[in-house]
Amino acid sequence: MGDPKKLRKKYSKPSHPWQKMRIEEERTLMNDYGLKNKKELWKMSSTLKKYKKRVKDLVPRKDKQAELEKDQLLSKMKAMNLIKSDAILEDVLSISVKDLLERRLQTLVLKQGYASSIKQARQFVTHEHVTVRGKMINSPSYLVTLEEQSMINVSERVSGIKEPDEEESPKPKKEEKDGKKKK
Repeated sequence: MGDPKKLRKKYSKPSHPWQKMRIEEERTLMNDYGLKNKKELWKMSSTLKKYKKRVKDLVPRKDKQAELEKDQLLSKMKAMNLIKSDAILEDVLSISVKDLLERRLQTLVLKQGYASSIKQARQFVTHEHVTVRGKMINSPSYLVTLEEQSMINVSERVSGIKEPDEEESPKPKKEEKDGKKKK
């Protein structure tokens, strides 16, 4: 069974280290989605590979347990808003890494207007300024379900973050006493 304290990698590295096309794709994804390093990207692609492998294992099976697992996988993908409600099992194979990155908490904080940049959204999440269902989440890679998407809020203890609907008002200037500037 193994040592419960031993941590294992949740990703696999690319098979070849220097492929220009793959490196360029990874670079654009990292910039677009504000990823810290390539490990985060590899984790998402490994998660996607895991889902696709499950589909490939389930398609030929016809027993009762396989039907139950198919329904569970489809409901999970629908809850994550990765496939449409009338999708079939083979539609899971068409999901891309980009679709999975769109469901990250960091990306959704930016898209809902709480942050002005993807890096700022990451900072808000890691500094525990963002809550989902009233619970603080400090992992930018948290995959948000469709139900939880409407429950993303800014923590009440933080006053520096503006709500998406609020307009920025100019701050009043402090008046100087006796016309002298303080140094």
